[in-house]
Amino acid sequence: MTPDNNTAILILCGSFAGLLIIRFPVALTLALSSLATLVYLKIPVIVVAQQMIQGVNSFSLLAIPFFILTGQLLGEGGLARRIIDFTNVFVGRLVGGLSVVNSIACMLFGGISGSAVADASAIGSVMIPSMIKKGYTPEYAVGVTISSSIQGVLVPPSHNMILYAIAASGIAGGLSIAKLFLAGIMPGIVLLIAMIIVGLIISIKNKYPKGDPVEFRKVPMILVHGMVSLTPVIIILGSIIFGWATATEAGALAAVYAFVLGFFFYRELTAASLWPVMVRTFRTILMVFFLIGASAAFGWIMNYLHLPDIVTQWFLSVSDQKWVILLMINILLLILGGPMDMAPMILILTPVLLPVVMALGMDPVQFGIIILFNAGMGLLTPPVGTVLFVGCAIGKVSIGAGTRAMMPFFLAMIVALLLITFIPAISMWLPGVFQTIVK
Repeated sequence: MTPDNNTAILILCGSFAGLLIIRFPVALTLALSSLATLVYLKIPVIVVAQQMIQGVNSFSLLAIPFFILTGQLLGEGGLARRIIDFTNVFVGRLVGGLSVVNSIACMLFGGISGSAVADASAIGSVMIPSMIKKGYTPEYAVGVTISSSIQGVLVPPSHNMILYAIAASGIAGGLSIAKLFLAGIMPGIVLLIAMIIVGLIISIKNKYPKGDPVEFRKVPMILVHGMVSLTPVIIILGSIIFGWATATEAGALAAVYAFVLGFFFYRELTAASLWPVMVRTFRTILMVFFLIGASAAFGWIMNYLHLPDIVTQWFLSVSDQKWVILLMINILLLILGGPMDMAPMILILTPVLLPVVMALGMDPVQFGIIILFNAGMGLLTPPVGTVLFVGCAIGKVSIGAGTRAMMPFFLAMIVALLLITFIPAISMWLPGVFQTIVK
């Protein structure tokens, strides 16, 4: 019997959905659903291995291990606390000042770690107990922390932007990492403003206290330590944007700087703590690269079956209104963000949805910010909800209580997401300003 493409698509999507439902690991789900489809199509199964190897055989991917290592080193080296102190100097005396400090600190540390989970863990371990001690409810402290941590997905440098660039390369050609980094800055600021506004409204309503004043004699050293702590971001962004280094070279330089800063300068990164740092780093790298390889095999089969073309035609047949299709895509991404983790969501859905938005005239760089934002919001929603679980564990509150406290911030995120979707200039203005420099 001759294999039928429609049946093959059903096998591919059905096996993928079924394995996800029973909570099978995503990377293995991708590999096994690809194998099942190849067996039906009577294509040699060695194709899966070939595509997995080809998927990770990219020089650009070398930047990811360095970014992950940099975030781990800085988190262990005590930079989160210094960034919090730095932020507290400027906004700590506002009503609900610790809430504002939390949001800004999450943005700044997220720019260093590039990870919402690392952001929630590092900032949350300091800010949540501090806020509870000052009279904030544990639920609110968790809600503002996990919501603000999503900024780490948008604010560069983010290794998820590199994942998107790799996933989009077969459709949009070589996407500039520098342009993606620049495109994330203004949306990150929009998200920060939304978090601050919601936080201030809730703080004023609940009469949360102002922060403690900072002794004037301590201010100069706090500012110095804060600026030193933010230097890795300057190294990475500056060297990439101005063409002094590739993303991989900038990541390696930042990792060396982070080690020197934590080990020799602050001396909070000790020889004993280096081994756990390396174990966490390599464990994360192995998971990411296995996922990239499995996604490459899955994507090859999708292209073989012309699935992206089918999805594009379907979306365009539903409506001829651009805003309707973009709204549908955002709703789809928000729904899928619950059961899917961030990296597989980017790697799987980018090849499917990018042709749709490009047919509508959207720049691939802007869509990268949209899918990253949606995937980041998915980290706050069960059943995956990694950031939600981390924050609730730190604050010792139930998942239900943490979810309810997060909802006002989540609604503000939806408003920010719609602004970023329908006002391209929010994402594309900075890349346009630096277009003569950035390649």
